[in-house]
Amino acid sequence: MTAVAADSCHALLADGTTVLVRPARADDEPRVRAMHEALSPHSRRMRFFVSGAVTADALSHRICAGPGRGHGALLALVDGEVVGAASYDATGRPGVAEVALAVADRLQGRGVGTLLLEHLASRARREGITAFRADVLPDNHRMLQVFADLGLRPRQRLDRGVVELTLPLDLDDHYLDAVGEREGVADRESLRPLLRPASVVVFGGTRRPVSVGNAVLRNIRAGGFAGRLYAVHPQAAGVAGVAAARSVADLPQTPDLAVVAVPPGAVLDVARACGERGVGALVVITADLGADAERELLAVCRSHGMRLVGPNCFGVASLGSVRLQATFSAHPPLPGRAGLVVQSGGVGITLLEHLSRLGVGVSSFVSAGNKLDVSSNDLLQWWEADPDTSMAVLHVESFGNPRKFSRLARRLGRRMPVLTVLAGRSAAGRRAAASHTGASLTPALATETLFAQAGVLAARSLGELVGTAALLAHQPLPAGPRVAVVTNAGGTGVLAADACADAGLQVRELDGPTRRDVEALLPAGAACANPVDT
Repeated sequence: MTAVAADSCHALLADGTTVLVRPARADDEPRVRAMHEALSPHSRRMRFFVSGAVTADALSHRICAGPGRGHGALLALVDGEVVGAASYDATGRPGVAEVALAVADRLQGRGVGTLLLEHLASRARREGITAFRADVLPDNHRMLQVFADLGLRPRQRLDRGVVELTLPLDLDDHYLDAVGEREGVADRESLRPLLRPASVVVFGGTRRPVSVGNAVLRNIRAGGFAGRLYAVHPQAAGVAGVAAARSVADLPQTPDLAVVAVPPGAVLDVARACGERGVGALVVITADLGADAERELLAVCRSHGMRLVGPNCFGVASLGSVRLQATFSAHPPLPGRAGLVVQSGGVGITLLEHLSRLGVGVSSFVSAGNKLDVSSNDLLQWWEADPDTSMAVLHVESFGNPRKFSRLARRLGRRMPVLTVLAGRSAAGRRAAASHTGASLTPALATETLFAQAGVLAARSLGELVGTAALLAHQPLPAGPRVAVVTNAGGTGVLAADACADAGLQVRELDGPTRRDVEALLPAGAACANPVDT
């Protein structure tokens, strides 16, 4: 992998649009120059302090010169077009670099500049830069706000009609919280086509009564989906009671969500067609694509800005006002307050059935499958702002970004309980997980430590998990750590009190009025101090 490829990443803007952020290269110079020269007079004045035409040859050459000592430059691209450029150049002061930023007019106000500066700050820190400085016109309110919102605690002074800004690159918790909040907004917007779709299309329905595609169509219809439902079939006029078009291009509107249950060899063609039509999210139920096809599928989705669930998944559900049941489950899940994300479809089926049986129900459900894109981290951010969700339930076998998971789970845990089950605790379990998802399982000790640090309640079995979920769903959390122990055997009272102490709970002696009330209810000689032995 080249250095450029290693530093490249796809990221989300505030409105959920996918952009590619990567270092500038020499062959980018014509596109960078064209972006600067196409800026409106107002944008040129904000960037260059003059509103007339600019010749950006020297600037573009400098940006695209490649990384060097005291210099770095990043570009933001959408569909191959350069829509933003940020760069820094060392000044004469040790550790201080001049930072510059430009964003194409049509993308301004959508988070391109903030995203570039975040990545540029990390890159500069690795090169020993400890502070950025910038000159900004006082009436460039948008740019001043961008710097203020970065979380870098800027210092500023007005000198001869120009605001001189200094931004110490202290990437502390305050900064990371600001980055996390921006990520959350962008992530939630990108998931709207998946979990709040106004229209859905299903690929893979057949003329035969029994097929995965037909089951998905029937479940969506039976669930009372609030939006428009379409099917695509190359020959049939309708499948599973839904009118079918010959292709996604023939549909009367662009669907928000596409559910794909076609043979493996057809998945990439379907994904490309959906991307060209502007579909917002793809759920690929199909399994056995192979590593090369999976890489190409992810590249197609990213190039078109589509979020991807799967492949090798069970589907998704959003049971609030949308009433979407896009799975091939034999039994409809009960609507409720638990958000559920699983890596294994089989585990998803089991948890949906038991959470429904115990009256817990789900608000939203995602079977991540091979999780090429959408993962538990995305769902944690969705549930944080979802009014329909008051509990998070996870089945996770591997972590692409454990540090981010820990940060998100801790933050969500301040709002609701976060539950999971420890998967792959044995060598045999780890082998099985690797074989069915293709992912390398996170070691058991590391997983348990991660859950403990993040405040996640980790059960050791599915039965324990659903039992805990039922308890938390039907019994509100106590207001504090004080516990009263009531028993009919003194020995068990001792053990219960010890267990409470081990868990950090307080078994305090009952106060006078409460103790007298208890004594009035019990035979003479009963222990009423707490534990209460009847």
